[in-house]
Amino acid sequence: MPPTSGKIEVDGLDTGEHSLEVRRKIGYLPEMAPVYQDMNVVDYLNYVADLRLIEGDVRSKRIKSVIDRCGLGDVLGKYVGQLSKGYRQRVGLAQAMMHNPEMVILDEPTAGLDPNQIAEIRSLIKEIGREKTVILSTHILSEVQDVATRILVIHNGKIRADGTTEQLLQQGRGRHLVVSA
Repeated sequence: MPPTSGKIEVDGLDTGEHSLEVRRKIGYLPEMAPVYQDMNVVDYLNYVADLRLIEGDVRSKRIKSVIDRCGLGDVLGKYVGQLSKGYRQRVGLAQAMMHNPEMVILDEPTAGLDPNQIAEIRSLIKEIGREKTVILSTHILSEVQDVATRILVIHNGKIRADGTTEQLLQQGRGRHLVVSA
């Protein structure tokens, strides 16, 4: 549940007082991945590593890790602008995970993807969720049912429902979840 003091905390750190430490623990991918179209994938990932101050052996390992995890091996030399939207999403996800954050926030990660790309990205999200906290913001119920182990329904800034898919479906009498405004 949200803290009653009005302060937001991540792992006991007040986000206002410890903003930089909190940001180091979070990776973020907005709906429209903000990747540089005129850079090739390797250069872009190196650029992100520069921004995250990742150096030396750790840098090489992190870049290799996100390339492997996000399935980017076949497109490393291509310019990001030449990639399909699905691959651009993968590059954006690699960016969000470059610094090995504890939590990854994904906003509508499958928007505009074809069915095969959706399946691949959902599979990748589930894999990441085995190791990290993944917060998925989406309006697509099937996506929630496919990847989430816990669901929060938020309406007008307030938590209206909280539980597993099964709990929420049972609460909604097996077919529809009713959320009062």
